[in-house]
Amino acid sequence: MSTEQAPAAGAAHGFRRKMVGRVVKDKMHKTVVVEVQKFTPDPLYGKYVRSRTRYKSHDETNQYRVGDQVEIQEHSPISRDKRFIVVRLVKKFVEE
Repeated sequence: MSTEQAPAAGAAHGFRRKMVGRVVKDKMHKTVVVEVQKFTPDPLYGKYVRSRTRYKSHDETNQYRVGDQVEIQEHSPISRDKRFIVVRLVKKFVEE
């Protein structure tokens, strides 16, 4: 038998990806669509190529709006498409 104790409440569940992106849609209830941009070098030419991916993320309080820059983190499946939760607001969108 193992002598290890169970992890304390609130302990980390291992490695979970964290990414920073911009909210592009907020029409759904408790869900925002976050677009994350990634720059990767082309294998042959070395030029950096921009790629973007959109993730549906859980927003419990419906507080994030289009244009806000947020940090999202991997989570266990919340619905069919949602696998991320919004962790924090990085930068609030200010319309001038």
